[in-house]
Amino acid sequence: MRDLYRFATGIGSFPCQAASTALEIVFKYLPELPHWPQLPAGGEEEGFIRQYLSPLIDGGLVQITSGRSPYFVTDAPDWLERQTAFYTSALAAEAENSWAAFGFPPSSAVGFYAFLEQLEERGLGQARYLKGQLSGPVTLGLQLTDAALQPAFYRDDLREMLVTSLSLQLRWQIEKLASAGLPVIIFIDDPSLLCFGQSSFVGLSREAIQKSLRALVDVAHEAGALVGVHACAGVDWSILFELSFDIVNVDVYHYFPSLLVYTAELGRYLAGGGILAWGLVPTSPAVEQETAEALLGRLEEYIGTLAKKGLDRARLNEQLLFTPSCGTGTLSANQAGKVYSLLQESSVRYRSSFGS
Repeated sequence: MRDLYRFATGIGSFPCQAASTALEIVFKYLPELPHWPQLPAGGEEEGFIRQYLSPLIDGGLVQITSGRSPYFVTDAPDWLERQTAFYTSALAAEAENSWAAFGFPPSSAVGFYAFLEQLEERGLGQARYLKGQLSGPVTLGLQLTDAALQPAFYRDDLREMLVTSLSLQLRWQIEKLASAGLPVIIFIDDPSLLCFGQSSFVGLSREAIQKSLRALVDVAHEAGALVGVHACAGVDWSILFELSFDIVNVDVYHYFPSLLVYTAELGRYLAGGGILAWGLVPTSPAVEQETAEALLGRLEEYIGTLAKKGLDRARLNEQLLFTPSCGTGTLSANQAGKVYSLLQESSVRYRSSFGS
């Protein structure tokens, strides 16, 4: 993974409706680690939750109704038959190594297909890896409910079904991206990990979270991809450092202090070869006042703080990536461009300072 060190990549979402606008920014500023853009402004199907539900909706397992969250139709009289049909389809996909039935419909991932098309038409350029992303099981499982409005993640059967669907989508996405001829990185974007430990989510267990994430990590590794995880805010990072993620992405611009509680776990994670992806560039209007020089000053300060707590400074300086603090979907197109410009400049300056 050394050929990843000190480069920059993005999280996923863009404010643009047109894939071409987003891809122009991606390939201009992140030529080494480009990613396909999620375009929630393009319609409901491209939303963070909806984008990954198509296999469950098409299988008659999940329904979207105005005025409530998407839900598993557990009250359907033929619910058991629907479950059986889903797992039969999943087993057939595994047996045949054919994941097409679990891929993105073109209407729900315009940016994904435009990304592949541009790679085919224009070539790989400076790209070293291709990055994709997947909404995480905790976030989806808390947003999805059963028919009685209980979060799906709290039910073993629904959580297992959701993870199975995500696993097959993951296999399909990796296969599609790898067909371009480069290794693949997949980030699992799971902002609802923040809910763990909160009094209103007492049913959210560490064991269930790690089991669900571990299943996806294992699938990605079996498919030959590297796998990272992105979580917003200050989560319990030990949950992620204990798993076999290749990359853990932290919004250090806003939540660096949250890392200080888990320095021992971070030290073990880095010693095992893991990469810390520093969410250094803010995805808020604050980006308009930032400079690469100021952001790298923050990074130096943060690394110094961790080193004083006993972490290996050489590993901290080397085993890192640059990312935005989150996706840019809530910004203007100009602000998104600024985020990506700062990512590139920070990464180039940082590599130059180490002669790489």
